[in-house]
Amino acid sequence: MKAIVQDRYGPPGTLMLADVDAPVPAADEVLVRVEAAALNAYDWHVMRGDPLMARLALGRSRPRARIRGRDFAGRVAAVGAHVRQLRPGDAVFGDLGDANGAFAEYVCVRETLVAAKPANLTPQQAAALPLAGITALMGLRDVGQVEPGHRVLINGASGGVGTLAVQLAKALGATVTGVCSSRNVDLVCSLGADHVVDYTRDDFTRDTRRHDVVLDLVGNRSLTALRRPLTPTGTLVLSGGGVYRGGSLIGPVWLIARGRLVAPFVRHRIVTLTAAPSRQHLDTLRAHAEAGRLTPVIDRTYPLHEVPQAIAYLEGEHARAKVVITV
Repeated sequence: MKAIVQDRYGPPGTLMLADVDAPVPAADEVLVRVEAAALNAYDWHVMRGDPLMARLALGRSRPRARIRGRDFAGRVAAVGAHVRQLRPGDAVFGDLGDANGAFAEYVCVRETLVAAKPANLTPQQAAALPLAGITALMGLRDVGQVEPGHRVLINGASGGVGTLAVQLAKALGATVTGVCSSRNVDLVCSLGADHVVDYTRDDFTRDTRRHDVVLDLVGNRSLTALRRPLTPTGTLVLSGGGVYRGGSLIGPVWLIARGRLVAPFVRHRIVTLTAAPSRQHLDTLRAHAEAGRLTPVIDRTYPLHEVPQAIAYLEGEHARAKVVITV
């Protein structure tokens, strides 16, 4: 099969289209014929092995997982002996997690990390949902504990996670303020945001409105600044690092580490978010999508052989919402 492989850390030029053996599903896995895959900031971090500390988990000299990509949508081609809920021909979507391998014609994935594709979404739209959608869902519902009537601010509202977070916050009954650049104001408004702050003109941390939850997806402000727009008992959810562009030992981890150190000593609730893929989260995203409450926004699509160009586009900070690969 065709796949995008990488044998050393580096820029997009280290990614190559190659012929590799198709995977064979284990007893608890399904084999999926990939129709679309989606890019995430995670992909270029793995590609570059950046920040350096991440190589302790990814592989010291080169990525342990040779094939890049984690979000996918497609059709089940075969199932393992212990798989009970899926069968060949089913349309599915999922997140491979740290195993990677989605930028390929076939992937093997544990049954617990894949779910039925939303019936009203194309494979390209469905592929855009898993990691970004689960991050938004966990950040708002599970970690942020957003309830009807809450006021939520999303820093990075036009990104892959942010565009989904705006919609999910509205679905949870919140009043939503989105922070984005001038060119994305109309997009964020169209997703249902009640208020939009153009960060090129206004400082959202100095805004007079107060919020029950601030979801930070960027990591470009200090803890003091991020806490300023909160109500006295509000919650700051840290999932930032989107503006980080490499060149350090620990990257955006410093902000999260500081948040954990400060949290016991302030009235505000400061929590960090680590997204974990699961069928239950995917099922929730599917329910929101099929009810019309959640529609992924796709910036661009690229064919499989142009994954290096797609990652270069994403890495250059020009992308808004999601970039998708067709296979």
